[in-house]
Amino acid sequence: MEIRTIRFGGLLVPSNVWMAPLAGYTCYPFRMLACEMGAGLCFTEMVSANALKYEDRATKRLLFTTKEEKIKAVQLLGGIPAVMEEMAKSELLQDFDIIDINMGCPVPNVFKSGEGSALLLDPKRAAAIIRGCKKSGKVVTVKCRTGVREEEMFAAEFARMCEDAGADLITIHGRSRSMMYDGEPYYGEIERAKAAVSIPVIANGGIFSAEDADRMMDRTGADGVMIARYGLENPFIFGELTGKPCQKTAYQVLMEQLTLVSQYYPETFALFYLRKLAAYMMKKRKGTKQYKQRLYQSGSLLELKAVIELIFG
Repeated sequence: MEIRTIRFGGLLVPSNVWMAPLAGYTCYPFRMLACEMGAGLCFTEMVSANALKYEDRATKRLLFTTKEEKIKAVQLLGGIPAVMEEMAKSELLQDFDIIDINMGCPVPNVFKSGEGSALLLDPKRAAAIIRGCKKSGKVVTVKCRTGVREEEMFAAEFARMCEDAGADLITIHGRSRSMMYDGEPYYGEIERAKAAVSIPVIANGGIFSAEDADRMMDRTGADGVMIARYGLENPFIFGELTGKPCQKTAYQVLMEQLTLVSQYYPETFALFYLRKLAAYMMKKRKGTKQYKQRLYQSGSLLELKAVIELIFG
């Protein structure tokens, strides 16, 4: 795929290969890793606007960032326009350049609450949320799906609504809500959405290699691609796609992540995060299954470090 900068909402992002927001994973240390590997932009984990309103401590921790993160993007989840507007304007988000509105999360509890992909069925409310978030003065993007059911896709119509409401960019996951995270992406839906709007469109879904990224770009005409869970399994993918491969080993990457997460987070969080990241990165590595139980039984960072060295050292 052609690697290029993307300009939207007055921002210039250095590459068109992005890392998706992933609940439980895209904390500050991982975002820094993805950017170091070549990702042009990374997003926080999904942050609930309602939880922020009530000053939930765990939710506020998701917003942690430093000046080292050059372009800061938060993904905000919510279904009430007034609450979304209030939180977009709040001091809690003052450090962020971009507010990405989640209109694609398919999980049942989110959908039933009228948030995430449920907004695909309520374009008037979705538009009100976009307009409200724009009042913050920040760049506003939307992440959505091609539709709620496979038999009823409407990515182009929804993309036009987002642009008309003021969105600066749209990311489209090429699957419907009913498909969850499996199945061949609907490239044609992304292509039609791209043709329907003048703002940039990022394509997401089913990208596990350079060949997949090429296919996505060729079939959709999108402005860039967004990598999701494969970025956890193989963070080196960003360098592979951008033509600037990282020379570090997986062991070095994990040790640097351990140092960074220990610097800014409590040990309980550091253990939880590093176990999950190491488990993803050991997928498809020969002879590592025997260590998985030891990985999850590690009770301290010292123990975890020893297990990581056995697996990756």
